[in-house]
Amino acid sequence: MRFHTRLPRRLTLELEEAGLDVSEVVDHALRALQEDLPGDGDVDTTSEATVPEDAQAVGELNARESGVVAGLGVAEVALRLVMGDAVAVERLPDGTAVTAGDRVMTAAGPTRGLLTAERTALNFASHLSGIATATARWVAALEGTGARVLDTRKTLPGMRALQKYAVRCGGGLNHRFSLADMAMVKDNHVVAAGGVVPAYEAVRKHHPDLPVEVEVTDLDQLRELLAAGCDRILLDNMSSAVMAEAVRITAGRATLEASGGLTLERAREVAETGVDLISVGALTHSVTVFDLGLDLVEP
Repeated sequence: MRFHTRLPRRLTLELEEAGLDVSEVVDHALRALQEDLPGDGDVDTTSEATVPEDAQAVGELNARESGVVAGLGVAEVALRLVMGDAVAVERLPDGTAVTAGDRVMTAAGPTRGLLTAERTALNFASHLSGIATATARWVAALEGTGARVLDTRKTLPGMRALQKYAVRCGGGLNHRFSLADMAMVKDNHVVAAGGVVPAYEAVRKHHPDLPVEVEVTDLDQLRELLAAGCDRILLDNMSSAVMAEAVRITAGRATLEASGGLTLERAREVAETGVDLISVGALTHSVTVFDLGLDLVEP
């Protein structure tokens, strides 16, 4: 099948303003569509057989639960790759809170094209809306505490930029995007370097201008790092009582991040220890998709 890779300027600008690489978004959508139509001459056999070539329809994308939508722009890209300018799209802005029954997008165009692109568009929107919705629940749980929720690098291979975008749509913060934009000293680095302070100082020596965060598992390591001047420390798998003591010891000298198997049920308890950040890998590595459905109606 021949795909239409030229996007409307309006859509391109919107993706750029959201912090997304347009060519990367197009590549994602193309690869997904090519899973359904891998060859140049391939067609949607079911739609070709059951839908007249000149049939037109309106597709209504509706929320079937409450949450926060994200990835609707990516879904539009998938639709336009199949139908080009033959499709007209109206949609809610990403980051909008919705309830069950709300219409989040309409797409009017050739019926065959709508059905061909349907699953790809839904896969992106449902997955990214699931991340935004999960993040929004954490944001709500932390409201009024001063703590913010962070994502991690525990992302699906190749999907990091889109998944981290969905976290932002839900009101969360992004942690580092790559191994190069921030140094994060974890337990294996500590073992290899011979301690938390030698590891921290080694990074400082090699990359004096790079942000550095060091993981600690006990309060002695915390004290050592504070004395060495480390200003960002990750508290790994600590109880709430120990984290509260870590906050007292730190006394504002460093940003403290809680991490390690944290759950939404425990979110507020952890935030009330006084930590600044709470990182949650589950936002991206095991999120439940958001329930969206596409229904065709007569134009």
